[in-house]
Amino acid sequence: MSPKIENKVKEEVAALNLGNKIRNLRKKRALTLQDVSDLTGLSKPLLSQIENNIAAPPIATLIKISTALGVKISHFFQDHEMGDRIVVVRKHERYSVKKLFHHKNESKVGYRWESLAYPMVGKQMEPFVVEIEPREEEELLYNDHKGEEFHFVMDGVVEFRSSEQIHLLEKGDCIYFDSSIPHALRGIDGVAKSLIVIFSPQ
Repeated sequence: MSPKIENKVKEEVAALNLGNKIRNLRKKRALTLQDVSDLTGLSKPLLSQIENNIAAPPIATLIKISTALGVKISHFFQDHEMGDRIVVVRKHERYSVKKLFHHKNESKVGYRWESLAYPMVGKQMEPFVVEIEPREEEELLYNDHKGEEFHFVMDGVVEFRSSEQIHLLEKGDCIYFDSSIPHALRGIDGVAKSLIVIFSPQ
């Protein structure tokens, strides 16, 4: 990745301030990085990079961190507590994160995701719009977390993989699955865009 692109990504991550929010909550819970590593299965170096806004976590990783810290993922997108039972998020108000991931000792841009309903407190569904980039089969990263997921392909072609199944999903196709099953996604012949809803029962 060019230094110019990497700096732009870091600026986006820093603007969202995810790292500081995660660190502050971790300290409030009196947990060390090692404690969170043990609870999530994520490495201490990765957690440190996330807390220092060097790398932004993918959705599945952020869910693991939020679960370990005892909050919903939406906690990290709220600047203050809002008690509205009906929320509207305008297109220009979405939180957007382009994720950096580390694979084979290289920093690469993963995918961009936008949180669509961050103001709603205590929700059990988390909707996102995700841009999924193409990558080689050996570069696929498998994620798993508690709950269920629904994906609706808005544009392009998405390949969904688990250890036992492979599905090619075209525009208008959808898939619903148990997200505790390790799964991976990649765009086919270019970047694809999906609406993803994650259901995490309390």
